[in-house]
Amino acid sequence: MRYRPDLPLVLHGITASIEAGEKIGIVGRTGAEVKVKIGIVGRTGAGKSSLISTLLRLSELDSGTVEVDGVDVSKLGLHTLRSSISVIPQDPVLFQGTIRYNLDPFNEHSDESVWASLEQSHLKVTVSRLDHGLSSKVEAAGENFSVGERQLICLTRALLRNSKILMLDEATASVDKETDGLIQKTIQEAFVSSTVLTIAHRLNTITNYDRIMVLDSGKVAEFASPEELMENESSMFREMMSAMDIHTVQQMKALT
Repeated sequence: MRYRPDLPLVLHGITASIEAGEKIGIVGRTGAEVKVKIGIVGRTGAGKSSLISTLLRLSELDSGTVEVDGVDVSKLGLHTLRSSISVIPQDPVLFQGTIRYNLDPFNEHSDESVWASLEQSHLKVTVSRLDHGLSSKVEAAGENFSVGERQLICLTRALLRNSKILMLDEATASVDKETDGLIQKTIQEAFVSSTVLTIAHRLNTITNYDRIMVLDSGKVAEFASPEELMENESSMFREMMSAMDIHTVQQMKALT
């Protein structure tokens, strides 16, 4: 995949298969910088966000295919494709209106379902305390809520849609560790049957994932379980963990 015809490829030679319900961490080859359910970390240019772009067809492929359940996504209408995938971005997107409108803009769900999703995202108490509950006002860009609360609202929106594919693009980069913990706990509990791909900000959030994909200059350098990668002395992932003073599988598991 390339962003314009005259630009070099940002993804090339990638071949990977992800099973339904797997939690995949996608990371990029890093130097001193370490960013990382897929878990994805790395500096600019590794191909992390570009990979997300191909799944949503934000950029069309130069060659090759992306298939979901055996269906080539390039053959699907954009509305069908994108409405089937939930994305939680680094910068939470809210619209001027009510909390309910932001959670269910097409009014497809009952109030009971909305409240149930708010409870799963640990936001029910906060909304309950507002004077008008679900009808409470959301200002432009959600400025009357904290960054953590805005991100939890986006998480609630994804819960309500109950998509089979969930993608997180450094969704916890701007929130405190407590909110990050709430998000990770909700993903573990509420998206058990969903396929989760994560470009995460904190490396410890992906150590309990099924597999980790390490990207290096637009190619898949490693794709295995965290335990396998930690036991491989030449692994890039192990190198990143060592930078955090984590050198054994036991130390890694203690992070979660």
